[in-house]
Amino acid sequence: MKKPGHHALRIGRHSCPGQIYLVTFATKGRTPIFADHEIASSAVQCMLQSSAWQSSTLMRWVLMPDHWHGLIALGEDVSVSSCVARLKGGSARGLRLLHPGIETVWASGFHDHALRSEEGIIAAAGYIEANPLRAGLVGDIADYPFVGSWWGRKKRA
Repeated sequence: MKKPGHHALRIGRHSCPGQIYLVTFATKGRTPIFADHEIASSAVQCMLQSSAWQSSTLMRWVLMPDHWHGLIALGEDVSVSSCVARLKGGSARGLRLLHPGIETVWASGFHDHALRSEEGIIAAAGYIEANPLRAGLVGDIADYPFVGSWWGRKKRA
């Protein structure tokens, strides 16, 4: 029997405007394409300039060698799925233009978790920020170039 996959997990789920979500998605095959500083810098530029944000706010994010985490405050008339699809699609197109040797960037699917309390939001923000430390990529988060925060600031294309 075939496993139902990521799409089946989304059946019956809905997105709530104003809700804050912790979102995670990985590169195809967990290939560490963002271990290359130039490619990671290009990816960050594409993602921060993405039209995916529409009325949503990217509160905190980190780009790891093989995945991305973000805290997103969802805007009006935007679903988590559409925001992530636009973010992944736009960044992949931008990366392929800037780095023609890149083919498929992102794996299909993503994970999201709605955060319902201030404590949960703070814990998720700390989790995101500490990711490069836990992975042993840096000894001090100030040394990791692919992490950012836009608390209270809307990021739009």
